Amino acid sequence: MLNRLIDMGRDDFARDVWARTALHTRRADDFSDLFSADAVDELVSRRGLRTPFLRVAKDGTTLPDASFTSSAGVGATISDQLDDTAVWRAFRDGATLVLQALQRTWEPLGDFVAGLGAELGHPVQANAYVTPPQNRGFDDHYDVHDVFVLQIHGTKRWLIHEPVHPDPLRDQPWTDRRSAVAEAAKGEPRIDTVLEPGDTLYLPRGWLHSAQAQGAVSIHLTLGIHNWTRYALAEQLTRSALAMLRDDPRMRATLPLGVEEPGDELGLVRDLLVAAVEKADPAPLFHRARRGQGRPAPLGPLVQFAAVDGLGPDSAVRLREGLEARLEGLRLRTRVGWLDFPESDLASLTRVLDGEAHRAGDVGVGLVERLLRAGVVVPVAS
Repeated sequence: MLNRLIDMGRDDFARDVWARTALHTRRADDFSDLFSADAVDELVSRRGLRTPFLRVAKDGTTLPDASFTSSAGVGATISDQLDDTAVWRAFRDGATLVLQALQRTWEPLGDFVAGLGAELGHPVQANAYVTPPQNRGFDDHYDVHDVFVLQIHGTKRWLIHEPVHPDPLRDQPWTDRRSAVAEAAKGEPRIDTVLEPGDTLYLPRGWLHSAQAQGAVSIHLTLGIHNWTRYALAEQLTRSALAMLRDDPRMRATLPLGVEEPGDELGLVRDLLVAAVEKADPAPLFHRARRGQGRPAPLGPLVQFAAVDGLGPDSAVRLREGLEARLEGLRLRTRVGWLDFPESDLASLTRVLDGEAHRAGDVGVGLVERLLRAGVVVPVAS
């Protein structure tokens, strides 16, 4: 997936660009298989989308949801569905349409985003920005995640400036540094370029940017990479250490009567905390958090029912993609829950986790039935 977005090798990108600097790639690929103008029209007018799958922005301000949503009539009276007439009028008047989380609503992007996230090791989401000619939706700002920009239709001029706050965390948005961002945006840009269809732009989190459509409607995709950081790993480590300290009676002890300052107690607490950090294993919490940030591949209930109903020794199955499946002792943890197994099943289960297709008779019909019923494996079409 990554090789469609850049014109250099993965190792060179990892060493010289990733999380370090912006990168503009001319004619990286043809992305018409992922998204198009027709896709925009279908999503807005025919899919019954609700907020927050669409935002509408103009001149740096996000419009209220009520200005472009309404009830969809008999049998679909939910009030926050997109009103295509209202969306058209906002777009006609210069607003940018932001179709959010397209990996959930547009199948080609769902498959691409899942593959890219697995390759990068960081969760990815896809948004589309649809901007009328000579307009822009947002002022200069920075994101708290890395992005790949893929120009789909039309052209857009991008002005890129270096960070005023490198590597911002999720709770450090650009609005906290609004004046510094505005001042930096007055300076000479690091990149001043017009993206054309097939061009890409990589921006690490914190890099300032603004974009304006040129002489035609512009559509670009933004693939947001929700970076795992050392700070996030430290959070998992600290939580693991604190969980261990719950079992230490010295930590559960009440502070002395009449205590006003904690100074006399901090020495012992600090020593116990440091010792716990040295012993703590953050991996279980880390993997649990990773599983919670993504979704497994789609699962059709009727296809799955037929697979269970017709299961036999020759039935072929494979591990469902995107599960983040991990064996921890006798327990299998996945994005759809956990299952415990007897030790006698572990060898066969390990084979199933390789992601390849396997005959039920080769790994055990009973084991396969249990995994099918849990949504862990899916049938392979003959």
